[in-house]
Amino acid sequence: MNREHFPRDPFDVVLVGGGLQNCLVALAFIELRPGARIALLERGPRLGGNHTWSFHSGDVPGRARQLIDSLVVARWDGYDVAFPAHARWLPLPYASISSERLHAVVAKRLASAPGCELRLESRVIDVRADSVVLDGGEVISGKLVVDSRGPEQCETTRGRGGYQKFVGLELALSADSPRTRPLLMDARVPQTDGFRFFYVLPFEARRVLVEDTYFSDTPDLEPLARELDVVEYARAAGMRVAGVLRREQGVLPMPTRVAPAPAGTTPLIGGYAGGWFHPATAYSLPVALRLALHLAEHFPDDVFGEDWERLVSEHGTQARFATWLNRLLFGVFRPETRYGALERFYRSSEALIERFYALRTTRLDRLHLLCGKPPRGLSLPSPLTRRMAS
Repeated sequence: MNREHFPRDPFDVVLVGGGLQNCLVALAFIELRPGARIALLERGPRLGGNHTWSFHSGDVPGRARQLIDSLVVARWDGYDVAFPAHARWLPLPYASISSERLHAVVAKRLASAPGCELRLESRVIDVRADSVVLDGGEVISGKLVVDSRGPEQCETTRGRGGYQKFVGLELALSADSPRTRPLLMDARVPQTDGFRFFYVLPFEARRVLVEDTYFSDTPDLEPLARELDVVEYARAAGMRVAGVLRREQGVLPMPTRVAPAPAGTTPLIGGYAGGWFHPATAYSLPVALRLALHLAEHFPDDVFGEDWERLVSEHGTQARFATWLNRLLFGVFRPETRYGALERFYRSSEALIERFYALRTTRLDRLHLLCGKPPRGLSLPSPLTRRMAS
């Protein structure tokens, strides 16, 4: 429920930006800190924008499953990947969250939680350690301020490796789709503009999301041309396209350096801007959930204590390895042969693949991914030293 004015007393938590990160923080506080007073500010007309977030079920710890389950719109018992020389079914449970469901659940929970507020179409012009200022001059105070306004606010990603960019169409079909489980990567397509693959999520028998995705050197995107490619791909895959239900697109950084904010830094920067995402895959739920649970479980007295330092250190270790992989992908592979790196990765064990997506790799995992027979398409030209040193 929106109100004209916020109470004068400080909130416990002020959340700037209504994307996945801060929605998870809000839900974690409502679930684990009943009575906490939360203000969630979003500049758009709804929470979550226009996105689909997917994750492996193993990404979610047991204590958070009830929190996440309410957001899920579809589940599958596994998924496929396909490359020119390798195809595989992986029995790793997979699920998706829609922005529509995220908005509905979070708005309802905030409206029913005493002392909590949701304000949409609110433009924040200044974020401070204990308050934010809206464009009309209103000041909203909080004991903890979390700024998670997205990649465009990014201050902690350094070194431009490349971009993951995509255009997706949620399609209505006139007959049941021949595909009943997700296809996470279909790289059996022309490798233009970097590593290119199609991503398919069959939400229902006659409702399917198809995305044309690139790991590219540039952020340039031609939505209309890509939409035509999506429809052509769907038809070639045996889908009878009746119409387009929804469109989505995105350009996400795949950086070569990520540095989460050090302990005690306020306001706390969350989500992409704070480096709380998977640099090599752009899957954001596991890391965003990790941060949300830490804040709720340690508020108010120990947010930046030893557990915070441990969380930042562990995430830093994982993020450095992921950004190192980005340096390799964009530095030593020709754009048209980048698929070889992913093709080799998907020959790994199921357990390693699951840990990698969760950003929980072990030292042995990291050694396995860097050693052994080189992927097809790997070359070591002189640009290696230039790109990896940048």
